[in-house]
Amino acid sequence: MKRVLFCGSLLPVFGSLPERTSRSTHASALTIWLAASLSVCSSGCIDKMMVDTELKMTRRASGALDTVGDYEVGRAAAAASIAQLEGMHMLAPRNPNGLFMLTKVWAGLGYAFIEDDLEAAEDRGDDKSTKYLRQRARMAYDRAVFFALQLLGQKAEGFEQVRKSGPAITKWLADNFESKDDAVNLFWTSYPWLARINLMKGDDDEGPPLIAELYVGVAMLERAVAIDPAVEHDLGMLALAAYHARTNLAEMEQAKTIFDTVLAKTGGTALVVQLTYATRYACVKGDGALYQDLLGRVLRAEDPDPQRRLENAIARRRAERWLGKGRAREECGIDVASSD
Repeated sequence: MKRVLFCGSLLPVFGSLPERTSRSTHASALTIWLAASLSVCSSGCIDKMMVDTELKMTRRASGALDTVGDYEVGRAAAAASIAQLEGMHMLAPRNPNGLFMLTKVWAGLGYAFIEDDLEAAEDRGDDKSTKYLRQRARMAYDRAVFFALQLLGQKAEGFEQVRKSGPAITKWLADNFESKDDAVNLFWTSYPWLARINLMKGDDDEGPPLIAELYVGVAMLERAVAIDPAVEHDLGMLALAAYHARTNLAEMEQAKTIFDTVLAKTGGTALVVQLTYATRYACVKGDGALYQDLLGRVLRAEDPDPQRRLENAIARRRAERWLGKGRAREECGIDVASSD
């Protein structure tokens, strides 16, 4: 018996039936099969349409949480949204809105909440929790990359081949990605890709193979910024500045120029800019005055942008921690006046 795909269900296609079966029996059997198949089809198609619509509306409304400044509410909402989105993804695995939101929420969970817990464990000297939380963050970024690559694959095939060399992936990106929507997708692919490298760079086993593919994430980030310099409210430029400040032997002057540009564009209302400027550039340079000034600005800011309250609440938590004497000295070689 042949089978053809019909609206998400497998509808049997009847060939020759046994000769001894009566014509009326043929008709009855065929009617029953068609009725059952159409019933499954209608239910399956309607369910998929409902999921697609819900994912579209969920993405449109997802920015509402950005206006909530309660960190713990943000943490709970992130965990709840992952459970819901993973469930909807099972029903509509190729839906681009679902893939995008899963990428973003897993990346956000890794940075905003798991890495926050990780820093706290490091400062306590809790080695067991530090190891556990680092692996949790790594899994969150892996999951984000997993969904992000599926999303990019809907626009262009061949990633696994071109990822093997810098020139190949640069050409692939230039040939296939050119719209502002592409820029957003590329940014949210590059972000967890680079975040997990930064997270695991000190690990003797996992660090080297990840670092060896640093160029992949950088190529995606550079392409995103080339398409749209203001991608994701200048977060693309900020990430690019952080990359150029990766070590004291990297492109530090270029990093400073980009940091200053982003700081001017955002007008000090996006506190993650000052935080990243301090913890990446000033920390690497060992510039204590700039380091304390930038982090002090984060802590003194009250409510600079109602549309970025959650993001700014996260930045304040990190700024306070990075102003601790132990972390500032150990990570940056800077002595600060604040106490732990």
